This record gives sequence, structure tokens and C-alpha cells, in this order.
Amino acid sequence: MAGWDNLYNLIAQEIIQRQEEGCNVTGFTERLTEVGNNETELMRLYHELMSLQIDPCFPFKEPNDLEEIKKERPKDINITLKQDLTQEEWLDKFYGAWLGRCIGCALGKPLESGSFMYGKNGNPGWLNVYKWFTGANAWPINYYTPEYSTAKDTDNLRLSPYYRSTREHIKFMETDDDIRYTVLGLLMLENKGLDWDSWDVGKMWHRHLPFHLVCTAETQSYLNFANLTNHRERIKPENWQEQLDWVRSYLNPYREWIGAQIRVDGYAYGAGGNPELAAELAYRDASFSHVKNGIYGAMFFAAVIASAFVENDIEKLIQIGLSKIPSNCRLSHDIKKAVEIAKNAKSELELVEKIYEEFKHYNAVHTNNNAALCVASLVYGNGDFEKSITTAVLGGWDTDCNGATVGSIVGAMIGANSIPLNWKTPLNDTLYSEISGFHPINISECARRSYEVFMKLRDL
Repeated sequence: MAGWDNLYNLIAQEIIQRQEEGCNVTGFTERLTEVGNNETELMRLYHELMSLQIDPCFPFKEPNDLEEIKKERPKDINITLKQDLTQEEWLDKFYGAWLGRCIGCALGKPLESGSFMYGKNGNPGWLNVYKWFTGANAWPINYYTPEYSTAKDTDNLRLSPYYRSTREHIKFMETDDDIRYTVLGLLMLENKGLDWDSWDVGKMWHRHLPFHLVCTAETQSYLNFANLTNHRERIKPENWQEQLDWVRSYLNPYREWIGAQIRVDGYAYGAGGNPELAAELAYRDASFSHVKNGIYGAMFFAAVIASAFVENDIEKLIQIGLSKIPSNCRLSHDIKKAVEIAKNAKSELELVEKIYEEFKHYNAVHTNNNAALCVASLVYGNGDFEKSITTAVLGGWDTDCNGATVGSIVGAMIGANSIPLNWKTPLNDTLYSEISGFHPINISECARRSYEVFMKLRDL
């Protein structure tokens, strides 16, 4: 069983992944075509591909081990965070973070289809997002995605099937992986505190997350972990760290895609005001299914989210995030480029076009391009909730993930009371996650529980 895709396509994607990691993959695409669907030959080709060494001229240094990551961090980051909040202010910020994540996710969810993620008719995804809203007389974006647009007929554009998040139907936050993982992060901290690692992530997924609800890198690591635990002792092996690399890498060409980046919010909330702890918790989770920039994206945004509870300066938040990842990794360089693009952009359309042109070589659900879009949207929005989330979603690619991440950060920064009513009222303080005990649940209840976890962790 290959998992997310068939074996041929997994290896085709692996060729791209190995090239991005700095390996010379010349001739592999042609050889894959020659092999066709012969499984034995496909696996032989796969193992040869995985044995390739990174070119010594590859300019980046991208370790997977946490201590090695720490050694590669910038040396000149010295930032003091303000933490003089009352209980009422903390609670408002936790509710703002949960609400912001739900709102941004719901805005982008109907646009999570090929037309807007990968582009169509020769247009990039962001241009099709723009066409959809202008065709619905809903530009500039100031409310949820319209169900109908003239672009449906003129450009043959189609929304995803998640119509319960369109402006005509939205009454709650419908189930979504961006929200399920936030719930799981909360559960992990409630149940385990700080006493857990990547093994516990796998066990929690198998206990709470049905296989059909995971995708790409999560599908592959979920499946690999099942094969490991079903054929050996179900207790954590002494050599788990060695086994872990197989779990997150075997037939998993998606190991630098966005999946880990969207899983960090629940941990970051629990570590509010403590970006170092947030980054470490994100590492524990991300390393179950991802490597290198897939891990760094999780650590970067966990640190930013945690810091947003106590810091209002967007560029300082970004510097905090960068201080938690290797200074010479691809993601660090990409984020810095995104900041410059955003600072010079005259409009959101100019911004997303330039971000697209700079980072279009990545898959639409890769970590780096989506992280760059989120960072650019934060800089351009400068604390304005609506401006930030709508720019993130306008950019296409992984629309619901980016809206959720940016919404989470700005929501934590400004608090629920400062989020515009037209965005928060339609959710009716309700989310459905498909996680037992959280289907449905009040969003404010999730926020209260995150605050309680935060208070417990702060005393440890």
C-alpha cells in the first residue's frame, strides 16, 4: 500500500524532493518513465534515489536534529518580550487566536481547489482568486468567499465542495485539518504536559485521527508508524530515534510540505509568550512526519504565534521566528525575501503577484512558498486583521492554511474583542473538528482550555 498516491507518482515526486534537497537527479525522470508500473523496478529506482548524496556545492545547511538546528541559528538575536497582561487580557488573546485561526481557515476553505491553488487557464492561482471575488462584486475582500461568481462561467473556475464556509451558508467553523491539529495540540498538552515526544504524536494520531482525515506527509508517516507498531512491540523502542527517520521519510516525498506548519498552533498557545518552548514543542511534533524546512516552518510559526500574545511589532515577531531556525536554510532566505517584497508592495495585488513570481518553483502546498506568503501578508497587513487574512488568502496556493496561520497570529496579537464583528459573528462561537469531544464545541471553550494549559506550563 503506497498511501497518499500510487508508487509511480510517489517516486516522481521524490525526484523533485531530492533535487530540492541538493542532490543531482539527472536522468531519474527518464528512467522512471522507462520503468513504468513495474513495482520491483520502481522500488529499485527509489532506493537508488534515496541513496544519493547532497552535492558538496549545495549552499544551505539544513540539519534535522534539534541540537544541530540550535547550533545553526542566528547569533545576534536579542529580543525582550513584554508579558504584563491581566487574566482578562490573556483570555481575550487566547480567544482571538482561536477565532482568528477559524476565520482565516473558513475564508480560504472554499478556495482550496486546483483553480486557486495551482492555477488554471494559464493564470496563477492568485489571479483566479481575484477573478472570483470581482466576478461576485465582492472586491476588495471584506467578507467570506461568495458561493457564486461570474468567473464560474467566464473562466470555468470551481470552488471546493466546502460550501458551508461560503458567505451564504456559514454558521460555524466546519471541520478542517487546520483546526483538527490545533485541537490535537491542545489535547497533547492537556494530557501530557511537557512529557512527550514524536512517538506520542504517532500514538495520538492513531488514537484520535482516522486515517482518511490525513494527507500527503501525514498520510505517509501515519502509515509507516502503523506498519512499525503493528509488526513489533507497541511500546516505544529504545532505538526510536533511528526508527523515526524511517517513519518520516520512507516513501514520503512530502516531508518538506506544509503539513507540520499547520499543526503547531495548539502548542504555541500553550507556550504563549515563550517562543523557545513553542519552537521546541513544534519540533517534537513536526519531526514525526517532516524534515529540514518542513520542520523549520513549524518552529518558525510556533515561535511567532507564541510571541504574538505579548508583542505587537510584526517585524520583531518575524525576527523572533527566524531566531529559532537555521540562518542558512532555504526557509530563512525565503522569509527574508518575502519581507522585502511586502515592504515595497503598493497594493495587495502587487504583493501576491511578486510573491508568486519569486516562489512559484515550489509545489502549491510546500512549506516555503506558503510561509513566505504568510509572512508577506503579516508585514503588509501590519496588525490589521482583515487586511492580513484577506491578503494571505488572495495569494492562492494553500488558501485555508495560510488564512488560518495569519489569522491565528493577528488574532493572538489584537485579541477577540478587536476582531471585526462581520468576521466573528457568523461562526456563532462553534466549531466541528471530527475529534471526539470537539464536535461540536464552543470556540471560546477551546480558548479557555488553552489558557488553562498555558497557566500550568508557565509554572513548570
